[in-house]
Order: sequence, then C-alpha cells, then structure tokens
Amino acid sequence: MGYLLLAGAIVAEVGATTSMKYSEGFSKLWPSLLTLLGYVVSFSLLAQTLRTLSIGTAYAIWAGVGTAAIAAIGILFMGEGLTAAKAAGIALIIVGVVVLNLGGAH
Repeated sequence: MGYLLLAGAIVAEVGATTSMKYSEGFSKLWPSLLTLLGYVVSFSLLAQTLRTLSIGTAYAIWAGVGTAAIAAIGILFMGEGLTAAKAAGIALIIVGVVVLNLGGAH
C-alpha cells in the first residue's frame, strides 16, 4: 500500500508543478489553485507513505521520479530541448532510485 500512496503523491506533485508553469507566477487563478491543491494532496499522501516506507527511500523515489517526469514533460510537451547532459541526468536519477531500492534501503 505504501508504494501505491507514493505513486499518488508523485502524480499529484507532477500535476502541481505542471500547473505552476501555467500559473504564470501565480497570476492566473485556476492554475494557481491547482498548484496549491496538488501540493497539499502530494504532501498528504507522502506523509501517509512514511507510515510504511523509510523516509530516505520514500523521499528519494518521490523527488527522483517527480524530477524525471517533469523533465520529460518539459521535453515532450513544452518545447524544451533534450541535450546529452539532460538525458544523462534523467538516466542517473532513474538508476539512483533503482539502486536505492535494490540496495535494501526500505
């Protein structure tokens, strides 16, 4: 159940961060409210996740997967370029999360 809650926290965080882009510095009401709601949901689910997963593992997965997802959204939907350095960084994030899980950090 912990990983399911964590997945929900990641989805909410990615949605909130994407909404923040469209809020234009919190000058647009609806994207700003979606940003706030997304982060409240994300942190609430992350807090519930910490009941069953270690904080190091949960936070690393939440931050790493969220970062990689936002980078991918930027590349695929917002016209950001994909450089070799950016691709390597995303790959390192994913590898780091996998290694952390395989290393028995939970």
